[in-house]
Amino acid sequence: MGVPRTHAEDRALTRPRNRPLAALLALLALVAVGAGSLLDLRTPTPLPADAPVDQFSAGRAFPHVEQVAAEPHPAGSPANDRVRQHVEGTLRALGLETEVQDLVAPEAGQLSGAAAGATLARVRNVVARLPGTDPTGRVFLVAHYDSVQTGPGGNDDAAGTSAILEVARALTSGDRPRNDIVFVLTDAEEACLCGAAGFAAEHPLAADGGVVINLEARGSTGPVIMFETSRNNAALVDVFGRAAPHPVGTSFAVEVYRALPNDTDFTAFLDADFVGLNSAYIDGGAIYHTPLDTPAALDRGSLQHHGDNALGLAREFGRIDLTDLGADHDATYFPVPGGLVRYPGWLTWPLALAALLAVAALGWFARRRGRATGRRLVAAFGLALAPLVVAPLGAQGLWLGITALRPGYAELLDPYRPTWYRLAVLTLAVAVVSGWYALLRRWAGPAALAVGVLGWLALLGVLFAALAPGGAYLFTLPALVGALGGLVALATRVDGPWPVIAATVVAAVGVIVLLPTAILLFPALGMAMGGVAALVTVLLGFAALPVVDLLHPPAGGARGLTALRHRRLGLLPTLAAGLAAAIFAGVGLAVDRFDADHPVPTHLMYALDADTGTARWLSRETDPQPWTAGYVADTGPVDGFPGLGAGDLRTGPAPAADLPAPKLEVLADTGAGPARTLRLKLTPQRPVRLTSLHVDLDTATVTSLTVAGRPVPLGRPEHRWNLGVVFHAPPPEGIEITLTVSSKPGRQLALRVMDGSDGLDALPGFRPRPPDVGVVGSHSSELLAIARTYKL
Repeated sequence: MGVPRTHAEDRALTRPRNRPLAALLALLALVAVGAGSLLDLRTPTPLPADAPVDQFSAGRAFPHVEQVAAEPHPAGSPANDRVRQHVEGTLRALGLETEVQDLVAPEAGQLSGAAAGATLARVRNVVARLPGTDPTGRVFLVAHYDSVQTGPGGNDDAAGTSAILEVARALTSGDRPRNDIVFVLTDAEEACLCGAAGFAAEHPLAADGGVVINLEARGSTGPVIMFETSRNNAALVDVFGRAAPHPVGTSFAVEVYRALPNDTDFTAFLDADFVGLNSAYIDGGAIYHTPLDTPAALDRGSLQHHGDNALGLAREFGRIDLTDLGADHDATYFPVPGGLVRYPGWLTWPLALAALLAVAALGWFARRRGRATGRRLVAAFGLALAPLVVAPLGAQGLWLGITALRPGYAELLDPYRPTWYRLAVLTLAVAVVSGWYALLRRWAGPAALAVGVLGWLALLGVLFAALAPGGAYLFTLPALVGALGGLVALATRVDGPWPVIAATVVAAVGVIVLLPTAILLFPALGMAMGGVAALVTVLLGFAALPVVDLLHPPAGGARGLTALRHRRLGLLPTLAAGLAAAIFAGVGLAVDRFDADHPVPTHLMYALDADTGTARWLSRETDPQPWTAGYVADTGPVDGFPGLGAGDLRTGPAPAADLPAPKLEVLADTGAGPARTLRLKLTPQRPVRLTSLHVDLDTATVTSLTVAGRPVPLGRPEHRWNLGVVFHAPPPEGIEITLTVSSKPGRQLALRVMDGSDGLDALPGFRPRPPDVGVVGSHSSELLAIARTYKL
């Protein structure tokens, strides 16, 4: 039998003698811990150009950013040639063995469904080597020097390219490393990852693999996050934790990225069995791939973060025996003030099961001590599901309402000024948790509610251990520490200091583990998925429940609060948080307006059918902005332009421009009967960014396809135009294509060719965008496509 408790004691989770003082001290401790966690996510102070020569200096790197990102420079453009010459010249001036790898390379993974066929590009990678004194392997520092056609790429990826140039300078200013350091500035990353794929598959320096450090950006500011690794990363993460001066990264991010369809150059290296780390800064995503991605938009603190970490990792990987990097498991890791916590992934299941058992023990002990009944424990566990559902749904509903008022947000990764909206989501989640607790605290009791929420954390830990082990720590560690803290509180005097100390430690662990993730999820996933950050915030509230209880008025005692007065007082934080959420959302709408410096994004293309002489405006906007609506009105499929991809588009009639279609020549036609082997030459008749050839599968069956001497996988086409090739940065002299086909009875072989350039300003009927109307960050924005059918 448990020791009988008074009614007040049954209702209290902790009952210190001086409750207000205990609550204040606990709250101050959590604020200090939270501040330390957030401060650890800050970028370092940029070093000036006169910093010591052995250090990375954002001041020295930034002039390279200005050179690289002076204008848009997609693969194959004259601007791209200028950037390549600058990069090559800088590396040669450092005394490095430097070359340009010029080849036709396929896309990483060979096929691209979005491009309706296989994708290739003519690429020119800049490769330089710093020979090691006694190599055990090679370290590859990788960034791409090309940009999208819609912006100069001040961040993506002039920042990474410039960081590598400054790292190369720092490494050549000191003693040579033990291992070879290879600097790889790739081409055509934006088009198809073809530069990285070509280097990894064909360059002699890549033949034996090695360690890759890839530098990327998907925004303009924020800490550099190490968000992707190769499999079995334990040894790599250990190097990252000790060698990166500012190690920000989580194994949860790795799990999330592995589940997403996103790719970078790092993907091509993983496909070729390299190992390594992929890092990027990702806040400020509104400018991503747009004309606003200029050098002026770059946060030099993020550039310093990139360079500090890259230099530290290059030196450490350059020093150690690279043959010792093998591991048979992934590590679990996450940032804490002052460093990176990491432990072997094989501990994931033991910790998850230990947390589950500890929570079960806490429930049993709470019932044994008379602090909760079995019925209320079960009810509290079931009711704890409510905030886990309501807060994310509320956050998603809030964003749907905001985008209804401001439709242009639908085309952005994130608003230009997202802080107020993020605060709205966070305070909304706080309102949900505090309201749920205030309504149920008196009926269920704090102990039952605490066990209930810890039960959900423990169950989620088990679920993630099975499905995404790198993210299990988010739930397992708060659940385990929370259960142990609860056992301490139940085993000691309820009015002594230990329950308060235990409550504070439990909440502090929750803050350290969950707060950085909640904050980093906003730029990682964007406001369109703000519900995920709201969910993590709810979990943080669950972990902090014992301290939340201290902030509530006592359930009984000298003041003799009635149940109604008690509930009203408990709901005050809920009302305050709910009001704050509404105010923050309103302020966000007021301050984040579209203007000339923050234009509303729009998407427009032009497609000319040279066979019929008809042209159309096309847009991918689902709810066209007023400027776009002046061009497009209808919705439907776009036939005859397979290089633009599949799916319905907004369309509208356009005047026909006097522009030439690509030329297709038959160099040889051999074979007997319906089976033929055609050697063709496809030549653009104007400067273009890409060209394509697709076979009309209603007229023939294709048995082989070779482009520029490379066999192309045929895949499993599901549409008449789904077999062909898209070629980026085609040489002016054209490309050779060999096609083996069997014509279908009574049909004449039909081939559809297309090319695409950028810029609509000179087209008839085009009306320039007003100052507050911008270009969406898309690989097809501003595309001018011309197509023709050849029957052979």
